[in-house]
Parts: sequence; C-alpha cells; structure tokens
Amino acid sequence: MLGHYQQKLDSLKAQNQFRQLPKLIHQGRFIQREDKIMLNMSSNDYLGLANNQELRVAFLQQYQDQLPEFTSSSSRLLTGSFPIYEQLEADMASAFGRESALLFNSGYHANIGILSALANKQTLIIADKLVHASMIDGIRLAQCEFMRFRHNDYAYLEYLLQKNAQAFERIIVVTESVFSMDGDCADLARLVALKKQFPNVMLYVDEAHAIGVLGENGLGLAEQQHCIGQIDILVGTFGKALASMGAYVICDQTIKDYLVNKMRPLIFSTALPPFNIAWTDFLFRKLPLLKVERTHLTALSQYFRQGIVDIFNLPMPSQSCIVPYILGDNELTVRTALALQQQGYYCLPIRPPTVPKGTSRIRFSLTADMQFDEVDQLLNCLRELA
Repeated sequence: MLGHYQQKLDSLKAQNQFRQLPKLIHQGRFIQREDKIMLNMSSNDYLGLANNQELRVAFLQQYQDQLPEFTSSSSRLLTGSFPIYEQLEADMASAFGRESALLFNSGYHANIGILSALANKQTLIIADKLVHASMIDGIRLAQCEFMRFRHNDYAYLEYLLQKNAQAFERIIVVTESVFSMDGDCADLARLVALKKQFPNVMLYVDEAHAIGVLGENGLGLAEQQHCIGQIDILVGTFGKALASMGAYVICDQTIKDYLVNKMRPLIFSTALPPFNIAWTDFLFRKLPLLKVERTHLTALSQYFRQGIVDIFNLPMPSQSCIVPYILGDNELTVRTALALQQQGYYCLPIRPPTVPKGTSRIRFSLTADMQFDEVDQLLNCLRELA
C-alpha cells in the first residue's frame, strides 16, 4: 500500500527536490547545524525581535505571576475567546483607523478561510501571478471563477476588469504587498485607483512581509502608500517581523461579522493561546517606537541590493529586505547555497514548485539585528563565487 508514496518520494530524490526537516539550534541571529554556526540569512524575523531578551523580560514583568492562560482550549465561538483577543483587535483597528480587526491562527488559515468565505458562484477572483500558495489554495477552495494577471501588470489587470466587470456580482483582486520570493512591491495606490473605477470590485492585500517593516508606524506598505482606508481586505501575519504567531484582517465590521459566521478555519479551529495573543499585543503596541530598527534595516537592505547589482551586473533585484539571487538552474542554485553555508551563511536554495520553473534562487532575508560588516563579508563571498 505504501509503494505508491515511496515511488513519489524516490522521484523527488532523483530530481533533488526531496524535502526534510532541518535539525537546527538557534543562537540569536545565528543558526547552528551540526558543528557549523552560520549567520541566518533565511529568517523572516525582519526587525530582529525574536531574540530580544529585554522585550521578553519586560513582557513577563508586566504580568508578574498572573500570566495569561497557556491554552484557549476551544474555538473562539465556543469558550476560546478571552478579553486579550478583543483588546488586540481593538488596538489594531484603532492603529489602522478602521472599523474592526479579526485574529486568526496563521496566515495560511487567514488566506484559505477569508477567500473561500467571501466568494461564491457569482464571484470572480483575479490574482497576481506570484501570490503566495496560501492564497492560491484559498481561491481553489472558493470554487469560483478565477484568473491570474501577469505580475504587477496593472494595464493587463485593468483589461481583465473591463472585460469581466459586468459578468459577475463581485470581483476580488488579490495581491501581496511585498512579494515573498521576489521582494518587490505592489503599487497599492494604483490598485486602489483601479478598484474605484468598478463599483463591484474589492481589493484583497496580504501584508505578511510588510507589516512591522514599512510605514511610519510599521503598519505596512498600505501605510507607506497612504491607502489603508481604501483596501477592503487587509491581511497580515504576526509570525515574521512581529516575532509571534497568528494573523489578522483589517476590514469593515460587516466583513468581520460575515467571517465570524462563515469562515471555516476560524469556526472550527482551537484559538491561539491567550499567552501568545498577549505577547503579540505587547509587541504590536511597540511598533511605532521601532523606527531605529526600520531605518537600519532599510539602509542595510539597500546596501546589500546595490552590492548584488555591482557584483553580478544585474538589475536591482528587489525593493525590500527580501533579496533574491536568481541563478535559474536548480543544481547550480543548490551548489551555491551549500558553498555559502560552508562560508558561514545559512542560505537556502528555493526551487520549483515554490518559484516558477527556470527561476531557482537563493532568497536572502535581511534582519535589523545584522550589521554592515556581516553583509560586507557575505558580498565578498558572493564575489569570490561569481
């Protein structure tokens, strides 16, 4: 009975695409694997908060011996809703200047649940070609009509909207703000302008890789581009720059109420522990105060991106702290990643199906606790490998 699955695994091994869970020990911004200590260039801890001991101490001192519960033990619709959930949702709605916020267990839960709840047979979803797998899965679960537009090609998107606007009750345009594998950014202001041309169009934006990092107060690309109030469904996660776990949507109260009634991953999942929600709220309140970290990360990222341009004579590879080095060939990408690991940099090869065929890459992820000299040393290693 297991032969079928073993054959599939053997096929993956033959293609050098067999995945295994790594055995790692975390030491701040470094990773230890076996006897090798490496600078972690693959983390999403963009603000460097995950290993900040001062924050941990301050959080625990805030509660002393009255720590929040370590489990919710239930869905929020049963007995799993605690005051701290409502507090964080209120804090977020206030910070974003919107009517409401709603929490979820993960970004994956959010994207598969929101899209499948909001769409029906009278809905068309039009998604950027490079949106995250969780959004693609949400679209599939929605069982509605869907199309994908060429990455950040808004002229083509406008053509699709004009062609289909009259045929559907509603159209949901889906995009990331900072794209997780390419590190480039959507033009949210232009998407908002497009949306306003069609009364039945809603805009869905995933800020997973922008929340905490961009914007005057760290509220993401929507804050930076001054269009928070114009985005119908603004999704983000806590497991990256916010050094916690879970996800959220910023929306109108009607949308929140509808999701509470219709979103299956919310209704049928045990809620995250109140302890976790309290930690998230503690960090979220500090976002406006982390401008030094954001400024340093912006400068460090620009320095590294320019270094990539200078070494390889390539166009600017991204617009964020996610910097892809696209090699194309799978085997070359794996060899390059292994060579960098030998030099002390935990860099991982990203290959199809995670990215499109022919675009295998090393995805460098910079964090605010890195230093310029560490990035310089990495650039020197890349120069030697070129």
